[in-house]
Amino acid sequence: MSDELIRLPDAMEPVTRPGIQHHRCEHPGCGKNAGWGFAKPRQTPHWFCFEHRAEGELFL
Repeated sequence: MSDELIRLPDAMEPVTRPGIQHHRCEHPGCGKNAGWGFAKPRQTPHWFCFEHRAEGELFL
């Protein structure tokens, strides 16, 4: 994927494709990149890094 604009017919506005989303670990004081998201269906996910992913299982 690229960040180039997609041209739509005539009077429509160009749109960009969504980029990669970055999440931060929710463990207090951590702030590392979080690759593990935990949530029940239709709830907001909670994100944790590799070291703190076990805490995320509490949200399942």
